[in-house]
Amino acid sequence: MYQKSPGQLFIKYAIPQMIGLLFNSIYIIVDGVFIGTRLGSKALAAAGVAVPVVELLIALSIGLTSGAGVVISSRLATKDYRAARSAFMHALLVQGCLSLLIALAGNLFLHPLCSRLGATADIHSLTATYLRYIVSLSPFLLFSYLLGGLVRNDGRPRLAMAALAIGSLSNILLDYIFMYPLNMGIGGAALATAVGPVISVLILLPHFLMKKGYLYFQKDRLRPETLKWFFTLGFPSFVMEFSIGMVTFFMNYGIIRYGFSDQGLAAYLIIGYFMLIILTLFLGMAEGLQPVFSYLHAASEKVKLSSLLRIAVSVFLILGLVSYVLIYFYSIYFYRVFTPGDPALATYAAGKSKLYFAGFFCAGLNILMISYFQSIQAPGRALLLSSLRGFFLPAVTIMILPAAAGLSLLWFCHSLSEMITLAVCLLLWLLPVFRSS
Repeated sequence: MYQKSPGQLFIKYAIPQMIGLLFNSIYIIVDGVFIGTRLGSKALAAAGVAVPVVELLIALSIGLTSGAGVVISSRLATKDYRAARSAFMHALLVQGCLSLLIALAGNLFLHPLCSRLGATADIHSLTATYLRYIVSLSPFLLFSYLLGGLVRNDGRPRLAMAALAIGSLSNILLDYIFMYPLNMGIGGAALATAVGPVISVLILLPHFLMKKGYLYFQKDRLRPETLKWFFTLGFPSFVMEFSIGMVTFFMNYGIIRYGFSDQGLAAYLIIGYFMLIILTLFLGMAEGLQPVFSYLHAASEKVKLSSLLRIAVSVFLILGLVSYVLIYFYSIYFYRVFTPGDPALATYAAGKSKLYFAGFFCAGLNILMISYFQSIQAPGRALLLSSLRGFFLPAVTIMILPAAAGLSLLWFCHSLSEMITLAVCLLLWLLPVFRSS
């Protein structure tokens, strides 16, 4: 399964997952285009307030998928196929229980949730309408990521890519149908987003039902130690993925706290679409490499593992630097797509982007190393880096930096958090006391 050269493995596993997640991000962005052009800036702000919930759902699924994926890849490396299938069945059980709990709790506490997320009185009802569709159909979103990740661990990364891509393209078509001919408003945008994963699940299920790989359904008994490994190994990925939603939450809080108003919220939403594209490139490649890192580590192929990591570091660094150059000079053209009737908002967002994305070359390297540490079963180091960039540093910098050095530096806080995290990452990698831990 992993007998190719490091360069070939990078292309086979990192690139398809990156493309699949990129399509997934595109449908979220197209959703924003439809909302902005059809419904205006208040609806954009409402969708932006709802982003942390969507990111939480994705993060929960990717966290479980990553934890199960590390266990499954390790079992496949030692040819313990029944244990790999047992881990697969445990993952399905946990995801099923989690899905039902989220759908139920999300509907019961919908309006308090909107308030806690920062929805103002002007956009509260729009936010609630958007979120109701998302949480009600959340089981399909959760299972689309889980099944896609497990298909990738089972040696079919292109199928995982196809499922994500087709589900995303269907969402774009449904966006148009629900928002224009059917005139469903922001609820139509949310429904289109929620239905796309249903199609992805239908594409992925035959792989397991028809036993096309090592993973398929079997009778199994619950083993608490397996669940413990899932959560221990998967938690750093949960934090890493949810960091997008947490940074959005902290930034929305900062925008309101420091008086940037609804214009700031709307601008940050479209900046967030650009952020989503860039982080998707990094997250997709890192997720794609996870089964390879795990397999090579379990099989003790250290030379091949080190070579693959060097290739990945080079690609991530170059991609991060090129992305910032493009953002610095051309981001305004991207933002104008979302605000055809409000050119001032596009100009405002482009100006803030130069600070906001200044340290995103660090973000890619941080994401890669979190995935690497997790894959070689060093969850403590992975969790430290995930927590720094996703929770602790954004909260601290947003609370302190704008108040101490100027309100405009609010837009630099995310990049500063990534820069500090990368410095810590280098310490973990270079100092012997950390490398041997």
